[in-house]
Amino acid sequence: MSKFKKSEAYIDGQWVGGSSGKSFAVTNPANAEHLADVADTTGDDARAAIAAAKAAFKPWAAKTAKQRCDILRKWNDLILANVDQLGALLSTEQGKPLAEAKGEIVYGASYIEWFAEEARRAYGDIIPEARPNTKIVVLKQPVGVVAAITPWNFPNAMIARKVAPALAAGLAARA
Repeated sequence: MSKFKKSEAYIDGQWVGGSSGKSFAVTNPANAEHLADVADTTGDDARAAIAAAKAAFKPWAAKTAKQRCDILRKWNDLILANVDQLGALLSTEQGKPLAEAKGEIVYGASYIEWFAEEARRAYGDIIPEARPNTKIVVLKQPVGVVAAITPWNFPNAMIARKVAPALAAGLAARA
């Protein structure tokens, strides 16, 4: 489980301490055991993450739908290959029964798998118009950065539910 346990914030491809220089304790709600002290991030850290996402946007948006699909599929496969360890970590941090925590990990992966395949179907549309001999052409293309806030009770599933469609659509995401 320790290879998945991180105490820093992930910003711009690196694990970093929060700019506040402070941390806060995370405890197991089932038995109050101290699990870790994690970085206490600030608005400055959020702005740094947004700036990193903006810098990552153009290269990510330039990837083909197939490339984005393949990356998301790899993410899905890595999650499913590590369900036991990720489930144990989620159970310990959340206080959920282990079976429920593992179920959430698999549930979250299902969003990633589904949106990986949806990445291939970013088709445009041709819509009939009210005026004769005219049509509306809809192009679907990435437009920017997405920020996601997730609830505490389903952190894995909800981050997957928000980040996977953004990445599939070619948007840069930071959560």
